[in-house]
Amino acid sequence: MAEIKSTMEMVLERAARMAEAAPDVSDNDDLLKEGMKLAAEYLKDKETDLQASLGAYGAKDQIDVKKGMAKTLLRNIVLPRDEELQLSGQNALQGILTLSQNNHEIQTICQELGQILNQYGQHKEQSTQQLQEAIKAQLQQQQMARGMEADDVNPAMHPKYNEELTRMLMNLNNQYNDAMNQRKEMILQLF
Repeated sequence: MAEIKSTMEMVLERAARMAEAAPDVSDNDDLLKEGMKLAAEYLKDKETDLQASLGAYGAKDQIDVKKGMAKTLLRNIVLPRDEELQLSGQNALQGILTLSQNNHEIQTICQELGQILNQYGQHKEQSTQQLQEAIKAQLQQQQMARGMEADDVNPAMHPKYNEELTRMLMNLNNQYNDAMNQRKEMILQLF
């Protein structure tokens, strides 16, 4: 039993030494959170000046605050399911550009993100239209095969339409999210 206790004591002593040697992350975490709050305020109130907010911190602290800001802004760049999300994403992209302070790499990546967001809407619309046309043609062929006149059919009423649309949109969203996440990670690393 004494042997176990001494081993346990050694483990506890080693853990204490490791804790003393580890850098204090609470300051970093607080600054990251502060940056996240500032970016959230910017997203809510378009009048907030990110550079002025950042200037309130010392040069050393600005790095962590800027990273927190970037995390929040990047989190708000999402595939635009509606106009509000599109505007929010554009505003977040503009915030990233403001924080980048003319960093050409970040500006280039932000342009790519903007293109991805624009292409997504177009690609989604085209894919949906193609699916509708394909199902409509299939339904008309089935009517003609039964000797019926090919009426104007609504593809959305077909049971397979929603299933195919969901599958298509999931694949499309996954492709675009992967591309966006790659670029977001690159931006975050550059900060």
